[in-house]
Amino acid sequence: MVVDLVVIGTAITLGPLHNSAFILLLSSRRGARKGLAFLLSWLVDLVAVIACVLLLTGGVPPALHSAPSTAVTCAKLVIGVGLVLYGAHRRRRPPRPHGPPRWAARVDGASLATAAGLAWLLQPWALVGAGAATVVAADLSSVADWLALTGYCLLATLSLVVMEMYTVWAPQAAGAKLNALRSWLAHHQEQLVITLSLLVGLWLVARGIYDLVA
Repeated sequence: MVVDLVVIGTAITLGPLHNSAFILLLSSRRGARKGLAFLLSWLVDLVAVIACVLLLTGGVPPALHSAPSTAVTCAKLVIGVGLVLYGAHRRRRPPRPHGPPRWAARVDGASLATAAGLAWLLQPWALVGAGAATVVAADLSSVADWLALTGYCLLATLSLVVMEMYTVWAPQAAGAKLNALRSWLAHHQEQLVITLSLLVGLWLVARGIYDLVA
C-alpha cells in the first residue's frame, strides 16, 4: 500500500493543470488568501475521500483474494488501463496550443469560495480514485498505516504547500519565479500529462495483474 500511495501522491502533486491554476491564483489580488483557500479545499477533498473509504471498510482491510479485495484490485486495474489509454490517445493526437483558461481573466475578482471550488474541479479524480482504492488496504490499528495515509495527503499537496509558503515569505521573488514556472508548465503541459498518465497507468496495471495472480 505504501509504495502505491507514494506513486499516486507524487503523480498528483506534479500535475501541471492544478499547479498552473494555483500560480494564477497566487499572482492575483489577495493571492495568498486565495491560494490558502485552494490548498485547504484540495486537502479537505483528499481527506474526505479517505474518510469515506475507511468508514466503508471500518478500518479493517478485506481478506486477501476475497470478493471485496478482488473488486478493489479490478477497480485499480480499470483505472490503470484508463490512464494508459488516455495517455496514448493524447500522445497520438496532433498538438494543440494551450492558451490561458477562460477564468484566468477574472481571477483578480475571484472570491475565496471560488478559489476553493476550483480546487475541487481541478482535482485529478482518476488518480484520487486510485488512491481511494489503495486506501481500502489500510489497517487503522496500525500506526504505520496512519503515517502512510498522512504522508499520502501531504505528498499529494506538497507542491501547493511549497508555493504558498514561498509566496507568503518572499512575495516579490516568488512572483517572478512562479510565473516563470507557469510559463514552463504551459509549454510542457501535454508532455507532462501524457508521461504521468502512462507511468501511473502502467504501474496500476502491473500491480493489479500481480495482485490478481499472486
